[in-house]
Amino acid sequence: MEYVNCNLCGRDATRVRFPSTLPEGIPPNNIEAFRCTSPGYGRHHTIVQCQHCGLLYTNPRFEGGEILDSYVAVEDPLYLEERDGRVLTFERHLRPLEKIKAPPGKLIDVGAYTGVFVEIAAQHGWDACGVEPSHWAVEQARAHGLHMIKGTLATSGLAAGSLDVVTMWDVIEHVADPFGEMQQAQRLLKTGGLLVVHTMDIDSLFARVTGGRWPWLMEMHIYYFSQRTLKAMLEKADFTVVRIEPQGRYLRLGYFATRIGGFSPLLGRLLGRMFRLLHVSELPMPLNFGDLVTAYAIKS
Repeated sequence: MEYVNCNLCGRDATRVRFPSTLPEGIPPNNIEAFRCTSPGYGRHHTIVQCQHCGLLYTNPRFEGGEILDSYVAVEDPLYLEERDGRVLTFERHLRPLEKIKAPPGKLIDVGAYTGVFVEIAAQHGWDACGVEPSHWAVEQARAHGLHMIKGTLATSGLAAGSLDVVTMWDVIEHVADPFGEMQQAQRLLKTGGLLVVHTMDIDSLFARVTGGRWPWLMEMHIYYFSQRTLKAMLEKADFTVVRIEPQGRYLRLGYFATRIGGFSPLLGRLLGRMFRLLHVSELPMPLNFGDLVTAYAIKS
């Protein structure tokens, strides 16, 4: 475990917001905790808040190389079962993006996982590519004929100023250096290019009401942005923020029951049984608790 300064302002004065619910000092060898579909709600290391700028983050945490190694090794078969919900979600996510920057153009999806958004963007006329560290996820995407780069933005080999759009769907909260990730996007984008960042909002009403039981307090999440700190970091990376707005997602009812099961096993089992009896497990349901937001920012 290592202690780090704030990734936004560089200061080291913090206060504990959420004490650890995990034993400290255990190596990150539980790869399941780093799956996109991990049910590990409420299991996290100490989360602190910077007393200068307000950014929340895990401290101490595992070293960046160890975290990346976990994502390289992760496999997530359950993710494949929720494809229909993710297709509906990304179709919805693409519409406001294209009101700001329309195809054609070169788009790269960071942390693309199995490439669902890459596939959707390509169908809409984008020259779309994904970059992803997980060997398993990259092979899943390539098996569907998608253009994928195995690695990270920093190791992608892409030329500076070569991209029109960079998207980061549920990524920035997982990386060891989110400001560095934004700087990489800034370097690769053309002037006037668009960066889209989707993440949790720690200052949302739902997060404030649920407090320490907010579901997104998880081991795999390192940073917890509010709309204010997300805007501040984007501006520090030389982006002009167009807007930040809540954006929900679609989940199949059966998959939703498994997510509830991570929070309350009994309730998850009851919901799952009820959905199966009603034959609605495959029915997609739109969800928006206001605690997931998307930022749209232009390279200055």
